[in-house]
Amino acid sequence: MYDQILVRYGELTLKGKNKKDFVNNIYQMIKFKTSDLSDIVLSKGHNRLSIELNGTKFEEVIERLDKVFGIGSYSPVATTTTDLDDIKNLALKLVKAIKENKKFKVETKRSDKRYPLTSMEITQEVAAHVLINTEHLSVDVKKPELTLNIEVREDKSYLYFNRIKGLGGLPLGSSGKGMLLLSGGIDSPVAGFQIMRRGMTVEGIHFESTPLTPIESAQKVVDLTKKMAQYTGKKGIKIHFVPFKNLHLELLDKVRDAYKITIMRRMMFRISEKLAVKNGGLCLVTGENLGQVASQTIESINAISCVVNIPVLRPLISMDKNDIITISKKIDTYLTSIRPFEDCCTVYLPNKPVTMPRISKCEFEENFEFATAVDWCVENTQTVWIGEESEIDLPSEGFEVKFNK
Repeated sequence: MYDQILVRYGELTLKGKNKKDFVNNIYQMIKFKTSDLSDIVLSKGHNRLSIELNGTKFEEVIERLDKVFGIGSYSPVATTTTDLDDIKNLALKLVKAIKENKKFKVETKRSDKRYPLTSMEITQEVAAHVLINTEHLSVDVKKPELTLNIEVREDKSYLYFNRIKGLGGLPLGSSGKGMLLLSGGIDSPVAGFQIMRRGMTVEGIHFESTPLTPIESAQKVVDLTKKMAQYTGKKGIKIHFVPFKNLHLELLDKVRDAYKITIMRRMMFRISEKLAVKNGGLCLVTGENLGQVASQTIESINAISCVVNIPVLRPLISMDKNDIITISKKIDTYLTSIRPFEDCCTVYLPNKPVTMPRISKCEFEENFEFATAVDWCVENTQTVWIGEESEIDLPSEGFEVKFNK
């Protein structure tokens, strides 16, 4: 019955002269996501995109649209001519497929002002035709349970019930590149998803410290990246695995307990900034959430981020933890994130970590030669592309064992 899907751009309607670039980005992403559906045909419009199904089930297309950033909403539609009798007959066919008793209304938009009937007159004609020929529907224009939308355009008419909400935001790749500090917990993949939703391409950075941390911690990052890669194009997401063990051991040995996490995070930021510069990243992205743990008080955030000279974006900074968990379940990262394998920041957690660190004391704690160790970490970082179907076998003895980049 449905022969097309109408895709609306949402926020992109506010764009100016560069709107066509955003639209083309969405078009290319949908084209990639539906490349296995050979019968469908995509057509770009000014404020929306149409997908001719040509026999393909609309559910198969919608499953893919749910992974494309920049889409405001979309609707499976049935099309017919602009002849009023054809519109009425198709409307009746659509509502007869709804078996339950429903309160309904008809809403009409008539973009072709030369059409002989007004939008209200079309609505009245169609609603009357439906009511006369059905027994399970009643009209309620204020609180309808079912709304039949009709759009009459110059070439054809579009009829549909639902506006399915899309991911919104901006198309991926329209806002530069950021380096995502990916721990394997709940927050960082959600932060990656949220910043990707604003059009930013991300590359992940994971600090691997086998055998101080279990190799399963790195495997979590691989599996989380596969989930995030569902929202990207063909290549997936690039992940940089930093061999952190040697510097980690030095930190554990030379930094007093209360400042261990703070100094560790400062080292991670220094390494991440160097990797960003090396790989064309314009900022760091973290899953920090204000006040959630000791390293995320405003004093800690200030003491940690002051060691870098590029922006640090924190998409989750003011969010409630339960809202973050809700998103993680929606994007299917939650069950992976809660696997019981700890990362560098949690495996040796001090009993009383400092919550209001002073920058001067941080600098005092760093009274060992760390610059060489930081550079070594950057130089020996290993990089892989991870797609949603990638099979990555991690070396059980840690990342000092080389694998193909």
